[in-house]
Amino acid sequence: MADQHKKYITSDELKKHNKPHDLWLSIQGKIYNVTDWSKIHPGGPIPLMNLAGQDVTDAFIAFHPASAWKFLDNFFTGYYLQDFEVSEVSRDYRNLSAKFTKSGLFEKKGHGTILSLCFVTLLLSACFYGVLRSDSFFIHMLSGGLLGFTWMQIAYLGHDSGHYNIMTSRGFNKFVQILTGNCLTGISIAWWKWTHNAHHVSCNSLDYDPDLQHLPVLAVSSKLFQSLTSRFYLRELTFDPLSRFFVSYQHFTFYPVMCVARVNLYLQTLLLLFSKRKVPDRALNILGIAVFWTWFPLLVSCLPNWSERVLFVLASFCVCAIQHVQFCLNHFAANVYVGAPKGNDWFEKQTSGTIDIACSPKMDWFFGGLQFQLEHHLFPRLPRCNLRKISPVVQELCKKHNLPYTSLSFVEANRWTLRTLRTAALEARQLANPASKNLIWEAVNTHG
Repeated sequence: MADQHKKYITSDELKKHNKPHDLWLSIQGKIYNVTDWSKIHPGGPIPLMNLAGQDVTDAFIAFHPASAWKFLDNFFTGYYLQDFEVSEVSRDYRNLSAKFTKSGLFEKKGHGTILSLCFVTLLLSACFYGVLRSDSFFIHMLSGGLLGFTWMQIAYLGHDSGHYNIMTSRGFNKFVQILTGNCLTGISIAWWKWTHNAHHVSCNSLDYDPDLQHLPVLAVSSKLFQSLTSRFYLRELTFDPLSRFFVSYQHFTFYPVMCVARVNLYLQTLLLLFSKRKVPDRALNILGIAVFWTWFPLLVSCLPNWSERVLFVLASFCVCAIQHVQFCLNHFAANVYVGAPKGNDWFEKQTSGTIDIACSPKMDWFFGGLQFQLEHHLFPRLPRCNLRKISPVVQELCKKHNLPYTSLSFVEANRWTLRTLRTAALEARQLANPASKNLIWEAVNTHG
């Protein structure tokens, strides 16, 4: 009898509420109006807008702890989703998440954070000592490489603190975010959250995922040759003659580009922090960036001449490029699509758009947990020390539902990525000279 008094709307009616000034979502079949909340949402408005007008239960479970459910009533519209259904995949995913919660896996963070902080402190000390106390060119270059390696480990700490509280309180966690991101690497945690949350929600969507939008330098699919509109940057991803030139040789330039990728990250940070866009903790982020651009140039200036200074910076960038390459390996060779993400195929989209890197447990520290990319995407709040533990369970679930679970060695993942870039490069060249297509070109493109 109680159901007779409930108010229902259909999925088609819910889809109409998909605008910034009229933003509704469904979670477990209950309809919530998050229009005002989107303006102050800790994860930013973009993840909410990307899934607006849909049931987002799986995404909500992925990104929020159990304590978040009690706040939903503040946004309840009084409506229920009339045609609410749960697929077998989603049901298994939710049961698995509940199982991990009950077993405490989301709370068992281990001692990785403390060990990583000690390791980073040791590395930074060695780097500073090498620059300040030695006159050897070799030691200076070794110190530059050590700084790049330190940035890799610091980035993992920033990533962890951005996804879950690695410290005892939100205040200390924010301190770690600003310290690891802004102060020590020069990359704003505000910029990272802005792009990274959008990436997780819209994994491998060519027009919604900012991590695949690298024109004019790189293109992972010929679909980008259609000058798609980026729904993240709100501008056209123009595929012009300059883009065609760069993309045509991207399988050769990929690694050199990765060596200077940090320059783009610095630029993106500054563009966001000094833009008109609403940026959480803008002043704190700017202060952190100012700290970085104080100590880093001072450290470089301690080197004896300009040639060593340039080579020191280049050495640090080249070593840190290993991490930039790793981020690309996790997604570039996976399946891509065009269009908005959907709330009812969360598990499927994550399996389709991610690639794991198979490695020994002894190398987990090197990859920072992100070698378990699928596991991380499915359970982004899970501490990295538990990702290897859940991997067999995730594999079984993928097998049960006939979904891909792609795990490659580091070398093989590089080959897949280069093959993907090469395929797009040859297609870009074909656009420049359509008459050149012949059997030899087809053979190279298909089997090379």
